[in-house]
Amino acid sequence: MKKLLIIWMLLAAALFSGACAGKEEEGVNVYQVYYVSNSETKVEMHPHAMEAETPEKQLEELMECLSTDPEKLEYKAPFAMGFRVLGMSLEEGKLQIDVDAAYKELPHITEILVRAAVVRTLTQLPEVSLVMITVEGSQLLDRKENAVGWMNAEQFIDNDGNEINTYEEARVRLYFADESGTKLIAADREKHYSTNTPLERFVVEELIAGPSGRIEGLYPSINPGTKVVSVMTKDGICYVNLDETFLAVVNNVSTDVSVYAIVNSLVELSSVNKVQILINGEVPSSFSASTFERNLDIVTTLEN
Repeated sequence: MKKLLIIWMLLAAALFSGACAGKEEEGVNVYQVYYVSNSETKVEMHPHAMEAETPEKQLEELMECLSTDPEKLEYKAPFAMGFRVLGMSLEEGKLQIDVDAAYKELPHITEILVRAAVVRTLTQLPEVSLVMITVEGSQLLDRKENAVGWMNAEQFIDNDGNEINTYEEARVRLYFADESGTKLIAADREKHYSTNTPLERFVVEELIAGPSGRIEGLYPSINPGTKVVSVMTKDGICYVNLDETFLAVVNNVSTDVSVYAIVNSLVELSSVNKVQILINGEVPSSFSASTFERNLDIVTTLEN
């Protein structure tokens, strides 16, 4: 794919307000544009009827929306928060956006919200799968001085409503199946998630999503069609209510292995000591116990 290079300066934001009015009309291509709330505690999504037809112009149009504050000042455009976009380039689905040094002055939570809004907005374009923000040509670093690197929409988990609470970084240990489906292998995952989602539910949903593919030898430990009914923790016991799809075996993974994938992953959290798994509100008669504790006998490593 030939390289698309766009050098775009924010000189005429006022001209963009008409193009980013956010109206939704029948028969038009509607995108969700993400903005930062005035309190800088969450991001909000608003529909935008795309007017441009070519991929290059569509990218420019969404960049305009991300750079233009609304007339009523109900929320903030992420690219209009005290720093400038110096340029951007798109090559083979990877969009690099370069900003000036003022970006590093953003408060920590605000900076995460800006990233979330930009990535979730721009990766809706078929031509954009990954986004990287650089600061005057250098890698963007997080609070731990680690390179943020390429980002996709899946790194930012949102709730089902129009308003998304502030994102936090979560580092969790998840247990996936080995190739035989009889053992579990631990894998650490670091991701941003919405504080509107309990961390216990985030863990279960990440297990259902399966391995990231970055580590060879990990296989899904839970049927990917499983739906989460509810997750709650009380007095150290996490109650995980799933639909009946959980009981359907996939990849030769037994129900016991799937159960302990959830149990071992959740018990890694300081708030959880035991786990009860329900299917549509009831403990299945096939389960060996009503509540489960950590089981390390079922755990192996990739080296073994």
